[in-house]
Amino acid sequence: MTAGIISIKNVSKFYGEVLGVNRVTVDIEPGLTGLVGPNGSGKSTLMHLLCGLLRPTRGSISVVGVPQDQPEELFRLVGYCTQYDSFPNGSTGYGFLSHTLALHGLDGADADRRAWEVLERVGLTEAARRRIAGYSKGMRQRIKLAQAICHDPRVLILDEPLNGLDPMGRAEMIDLFKELADAGRHVIVSSHILHEVDLISDGVIMIHGGSVVAEGSIRDVRGEITAQPLQVLVRCDRPHAIAARAFEFAHVVEAQIVDEATGVLLRTTDAGAFFPELGRIILDSGVEVETVTPADESVHAVYDYLIGDGGGGP
Repeated sequence: MTAGIISIKNVSKFYGEVLGVNRVTVDIEPGLTGLVGPNGSGKSTLMHLLCGLLRPTRGSISVVGVPQDQPEELFRLVGYCTQYDSFPNGSTGYGFLSHTLALHGLDGADADRRAWEVLERVGLTEAARRRIAGYSKGMRQRIKLAQAICHDPRVLILDEPLNGLDPMGRAEMIDLFKELADAGRHVIVSSHILHEVDLISDGVIMIHGGSVVAEGSIRDVRGEITAQPLQVLVRCDRPHAIAARAFEFAHVVEAQIVDEATGVLLRTTDAGAFFPELGRIILDSGVEVETVTPADESVHAVYDYLIGDGGGGP
């Protein structure tokens, strides 16, 4: 067992004869990790296994060195934010947090201080004495996040944590996730909004049918998909000139003018040869280039490549 990582070794989980996850083996380093997959893919099962709410049918899990047969220690290490709302009847935001902190062993004064610190961090100090039942969806999401981080866990497991937040709230919470990850914590985020996974994640774990189909950084995973041509978007003042010259090379299989003739989308089967040759085309033609960016190094594109249209993509 390695103290700095989350280690999942050959883990399967069955619900009777229904398979939740199947022979999952993956190591998760500290930082922000996106968990990607359609409904029913096994994301929630994997999250429940990581935070100790489920035990694997087979295999073993170690969370920063703590195995699942030490639940008390595991619960101290992990903060979990479920996508579902479930609060004690009549509880206020402040009361919910202070009681949670008491369960973690803080005395009255320390629980009070810490509760107010976390309420301020998630922007709920003005609503702290109000009953959660009267909160908006976004406010309920914030108080769940507050509950997950209030005991300062080393591992955060967040299931669809941005649901219900307005754009400003989303930006604030993404900044919070990044801050926590930069401090050396594990922050595992499940989201069906794939551009947000791209925005926040250092790496991704892609799940389909209960199995991990890819894991690592988006660029590294995309680089391993050699069967699919790489798409590159060139934004420039004369995209037609780039398109015409690109077909001089056999590895360029498509050139498409896009975005009201402000760019050209090129597809190549040989990325290693393509970029030096593109540079020569630009120099020879005198085109003024704004950007050259891979157009398919995204969660959505990689997931589509891996499972195809029949996979029920996210």
